Amino acid sequence: MRDLARAVNLQGGSLYAHIESKEEVLFELVNRAADEFLNHAEAIPANLSPKEHLERLIQGHLEVIVRSLDHATVFFHEWKFLNPELQRKITARRDAYEGHFRKVIEAGVRLGEFEVEDVRLATLFVLSALNWTYHWYRPGGPLTLESLSRHYRDLVFKTLGVRSNRSTSRANGA
Repeated sequence: MRDLARAVNLQGGSLYAHIESKEEVLFELVNRAADEFLNHAEAIPANLSPKEHLERLIQGHLEVIVRSLDHATVFFHEWKFLNPELQRKITARRDAYEGHFRKVIEAGVRLGEFEVEDVRLATLFVLSALNWTYHWYRPGGPLTLESLSRHYRDLVFKTLGVRSNRSTSRANGA
């Protein structure tokens, strides 16, 4: 808290006139990251094919992580230290976000674009792979957001049984 107060040019005790607790700061950081993930998912046009929609979900998810690596790290790692009531709020938002992926994968299965036996497990697998990126991704490293997204898209599509991802990659200039 002293570091935070120093960063905003306040004395340590003065900071508590603006916030009630460390937990409030943590919740705000986690909640902002949840907003970013949900805003990306909700901004995707509903009229896209499941493959295109999932590709945009992947791109948006990775964009939030790459653009706000520190916030994403706090979101994925620290939310579990919130009190149970605040954890429930974040869990509800996480579940809503997961629902975007699940609905797209369900639609892809229904339309024959994806071949998976268990949509829920496939959804969790995709999100787990995407979420782990914050552990190893480093800005300025060899992977740009575009190449990272393309690699993830190809891996996810293979996992979901998409057969034509090479022709899709070539058609998209990848």
